[in-house]
Amino acid sequence: MQRKPLDAEMELFRDSARKFFQTEIRQHSERWREAGIVDREAFLKAGQAGYLCVWADERYGGLGLKDFRYEQILIEENVLHGDPGFFMTVHSRLIAPYIGSFGTEEQKQRYFPGIISGNTILAVAMTEPDAGSDIAATKTRAEDKGDHWLLNGSKTYISNGILADLVIVAAKTHPENPHAMTLFLVERGMEGFERGRNLKKMGLKSQDTAELFFRDVKVPKTNVLGQVNKGFYHLMHALAEERLLSATGNVVAARAAVDVTREFVRNRKVFGKPLSKMQNTRFKLAALDTEIEVAQTFIDRCIEVHNEGRLSPEDAARAKLFASEVYGRAVDEGVQLHGGAGYMDEYPICRMYQDERINRIFAGTSEIMKEIIARSILD
Repeated sequence: MQRKPLDAEMELFRDSARKFFQTEIRQHSERWREAGIVDREAFLKAGQAGYLCVWADERYGGLGLKDFRYEQILIEENVLHGDPGFFMTVHSRLIAPYIGSFGTEEQKQRYFPGIISGNTILAVAMTEPDAGSDIAATKTRAEDKGDHWLLNGSKTYISNGILADLVIVAAKTHPENPHAMTLFLVERGMEGFERGRNLKKMGLKSQDTAELFFRDVKVPKTNVLGQVNKGFYHLMHALAEERLLSATGNVVAARAAVDVTREFVRNRKVFGKPLSKMQNTRFKLAALDTEIEVAQTFIDRCIEVHNEGRLSPEDAARAKLFASEVYGRAVDEGVQLHGGAGYMDEYPICRMYQDERINRIFAGTSEIMKEIIARSILD
């Protein structure tokens, strides 16, 4: 089904973004993968091009483009022409909006220029070894010491963990209340803030994922983000958009996986004829194509609703669940149809297979998505 056409300004934005990812990102992909980390310069170049926090007000250095479709374009072009480990979207559309929504004017004036230029890279630290999807199980603590907070604890699986200059840290601030936590803006160089390993992962090799440690970190009162003891609810505020971001990337990545598989089966011969002529191949790809088209149509509609401020948690969960599961099937069938070649790292489908697996886990596991949907229809 043909997608709704974008207006001329958005088409120009897409053309420009595509050239940026092709020339400034894709050429470094192999080196970043081997190094296990993206160059800081990638964020600086994205900032110079105006692609970081496009939604932010012009007075802070943003473009003031509130329409989510601009972020959708950046996600799609990075998937197709950039590098999956370049977590630009996590920086500018997942984390920065916490400061946009809950930060004081002083905090916005202090941090946004660097965030938008790419000089200040962001991370958010919620996950702990025993607290993943269950954020209420967080053990990191912060004590009010009068003129500052004293932060102690550790976090793991933190995206942009090595590169980050500013980390939003969730910590318990009222031990008797599991939902009473506060968000703190922890800066690179604060005494007691240390980074552990750049963790080795199955996929997304170029994306730095780290352990973070906080040992008696003195956090100024001016670095509290939002209301004290309301951090849990602040985090919940952005979950629908986070899942929409995930769904947007998953569906275009699924399409990319089918595209490389389609080209392979057209050229691969089995029993004297192209693999694309085999009924099993044709039926597998037909089923995947149908699911991707359905997913894309639903996600595009979710984006329309989100732009109107009406995207429900349930619809965001449906989009994330379906798109991530379709992506999983697309890479799995793609490897199978490639045969032995699909297991070889030199073929794109092999790396897609590795990179995909996390998508059914982060931004909420498929099981959590099903629970959210089930509550809406059963409870």
